[in-house]
Amino acid sequence: MAPTRQDAWSQDEDLLLAEVVLRHIREGGTQLQAFEEVGKQLSRTSAACGFRWNSFVRKQYKSGIELAKKQRKEMKKQSPQVEEEKNGAEVMVEAASSKSNGESVSFQSVIHFLEGLHRKAEVSSTIEEDREKSVEKIKELEKKIFYLAAENEKLSKNLKAIEEDYRSLIEIMERARKMVVLQEEDRQQKVKFQMDKNGNLERVEK
Repeated sequence: MAPTRQDAWSQDEDLLLAEVVLRHIREGGTQLQAFEEVGKQLSRTSAACGFRWNSFVRKQYKSGIELAKKQRKEMKKQSPQVEEEKNGAEVMVEAASSKSNGESVSFQSVIHFLEGLHRKAEVSSTIEEDREKSVEKIKELEKKIFYLAAENEKLSKNLKAIEEDYRSLIEIMERARKMVVLQEEDRQQKVKFQMDKNGNLERVEK
């Protein structure tokens, strides 16, 4: 059994945690299941994963959580529709079977029945293809969101550092300005004037 880690979380681990939790939300799973899955992959406890999610990672993916919840609702809406079409096909098969036993099924009705099944199959296939495409697109968008959030955090830190450097520069310039003003005042205080032999004023340094 691998030892339980207690070191600091890396950026890649935060991304993995967010991706797994959002997937579980989207597919109707629980966050506890997500924490256990991530814990096994990272050799951390599920409690540690849950604490990291609730204290730090979740705050960065509020829009992603809302999107995953909407996708879960859409998937629940689609599932009954597919199941209903499946049940309808089974009913049609049973009806055709009953008619066959009574020897009252015409060739035209069989053709019509098969055409109906074919249309139903095409609709179901289209829905499934659209769902798979949507899931793949969602995964791609989630990855973009993960990396954009990480990039945003990096840029925020850089901006904060630049702001601190700017404030330090302003303080240095202000101190330099005060020193120049004090030196000018001191220089002016050391200057005096006296009358020369011709009656003109001349400046004399103290």
